[in-house]
Amino acid sequence: MLFLSKRPSALLCVLALVAAAGVCGCSSSTALTGEKLDPVTSATISYSEQPLIFYRDVSGRAALAKDLVYVAPVAVNRGGNYRYYIWLGIWTVAGEESPDATRGEFESIILIADGEPLQLEITGWTVAAIGASEPVYSKPVASAADAYYELTLDQLRPIAEAEHLRLHVGGNGRDMFEPWDDQRRGKAAILEFIGGPTY
Repeated sequence: MLFLSKRPSALLCVLALVAAAGVCGCSSSTALTGEKLDPVTSATISYSEQPLIFYRDVSGRAALAKDLVYVAPVAVNRGGNYRYYIWLGIWTVAGEESPDATRGEFESIILIADGEPLQLEITGWTVAAIGASEPVYSKPVASAADAYYELTLDQLRPIAEAEHLRLHVGGNGRDMFEPWDDQRRGKAAILEFIGGPTY
């Protein structure tokens, strides 16, 4: 069992980097974004190569346990009709509780960008909810839960441009996820996603 300290250990940094490196799809059009054709639905799927990473300390559940959430955008283009989503990869390190057990917390989320809240309701827990036939992002770990939330490009931009980001779940203040790192690369990927040639 892997235990994590409040300050990231060398082992945790390696884990986070390996998981982040494997979280996106294989095709890419630029350094920070990618695009692929869904083999069944024929939709063109655009995505970010670098997720934002958030965590919360849940050491009350198990010693030094942490919940982590990866956050990244998805665009689905079906014949010129674009729909935009935020994907969450929800997982636990060193805890006994599986992400599936906490799904109720993620039915509604609030992303707080420089103090401004953006509330989003769950679209679905599988890629079928966004009109895709295969995962856009690889799960950070096999036990992770996927969640998708529809939003607009105008709602996405403040997330990329914010100096301070927080993720709030579960309807009370103690369920706040903090940024794992400085988020610069993840925010740059979202900005590229918004401003890419497809859009």
